Amino acid sequence: MHNDAWYAHSRTLSLDDTTPLAGAQRFDVAIIGGGVTGCSAALHLAERGYRVALLEAGEIGAGASGRSGGQILPGLGTDIGVIERALGHEAARTIWEMSREAVALSAALIERHAIDCDFSRGYLHAAIKPRHERAMKVWRDEMASRYGYEGLEWVEGAALQRHVVTDAYRGGLYEAEAGHLHPLNYTLGLARAAQCAGARLFERSAVTQVTPGRVVRLATAAGHIDCDQLLVAGNAYLGELLPPLSRRIMPVVNYVIATEPLRDEQVARTLPQGDAVSDANFVLDYYRLARQASNSGEGRQRRLLYGGQVSYSGREPRGLDAIMRRKMAELFPVLQGVNIDYRWGGRVAITRNRAPHFGRLADNIHFAHGYSGHGMALAGLAGQLMAEAVAGQNERFDLFAAVKHLDFPGGRRLRMPLLVLATSWYRLRDLI
Repeated sequence: MHNDAWYAHSRTLSLDDTTPLAGAQRFDVAIIGGGVTGCSAALHLAERGYRVALLEAGEIGAGASGRSGGQILPGLGTDIGVIERALGHEAARTIWEMSREAVALSAALIERHAIDCDFSRGYLHAAIKPRHERAMKVWRDEMASRYGYEGLEWVEGAALQRHVVTDAYRGGLYEAEAGHLHPLNYTLGLARAAQCAGARLFERSAVTQVTPGRVVRLATAAGHIDCDQLLVAGNAYLGELLPPLSRRIMPVVNYVIATEPLRDEQVARTLPQGDAVSDANFVLDYYRLARQASNSGEGRQRRLLYGGQVSYSGREPRGLDAIMRRKMAELFPVLQGVNIDYRWGGRVAITRNRAPHFGRLADNIHFAHGYSGHGMALAGLAGQLMAEAVAGQNERFDLFAAVKHLDFPGGRRLRMPLLVLATSWYRLRDLI
């Protein structure tokens, strides 16, 4: 078994020169972070004619953007009611519609830039327990009546089995607007499009210091950049570079496994329509079929990618492989004994209220992060919104930035133990 992401082994896109930053350079805008947020921002700014530099500590897509479950969904990492309580109904409805715009933007970017990332529509929110079913039906009705969203269809029985062949669920909400993709190839596709538009990308160029001012300076080990505007898109990989931001996000690690290529009959008895699925637990499980071109030339191989175990401490949970195999086989007996070819983890940044964290550290320093596990689509829109803000069109960015965020309590030593304690009740509730 490979202890690294399957995505790196199924990469189809390459980039032009991304050699590390060296010497002193000057740009209109600099971006920290080579994930979807940063690459989208670079693309949209370069298309507006700005001289753009993107600095990535590792390689483009090496973080959550290139290691995630690859789900492209409307909504946020928190219930839209959290936004409504913070900003009011009209603002919450606008943000909901912008989250749908994020899905449409992802699809449009894929088409416009011919990004080979296996994008597919279809998503199921699965109910395990009666309380899940009740909550989902209330959510469906509320989204239709108060937010004008008719995209959630309750399915059960034979209708459910057409999407997912298991006896583990009572039913689910099918969302045709949502979908999934190969996240690394998508991120690389955005990066390649940004390069084609004129942006400069510097890999292996970790920013070691940010000096604010009318002209912002970013220092790396081998050089520095002076810029008029800085965009921060480091998310869970930001570290302590900018402490006011680090205090308001918490990196947690999520894990994914990938099976060996499945036979057609196995596919037919798991996810026959190729939908992505997640369950309704607090620590949820999610999975989808991923396709890869076969070396034999006989079409595309399909693997099941199954994720969901989480570590708040950064240490891998005991018996991770056995737990993941057992849960997958309980859902799909046809996969009992199937080999696991890949297993990996990746950091996700969560906020206290699970809403994304947008804002400014200065008039010329914008940031967007903290998607709380719901960022593959929204991050693309965040990059576009930051590009709009740089160009003086602030209204849409400022709507997200109006959501107030608090530091995680406990300081550097106690914040993680306090988070584990706070989530223990929800973990126990998942079991009953």
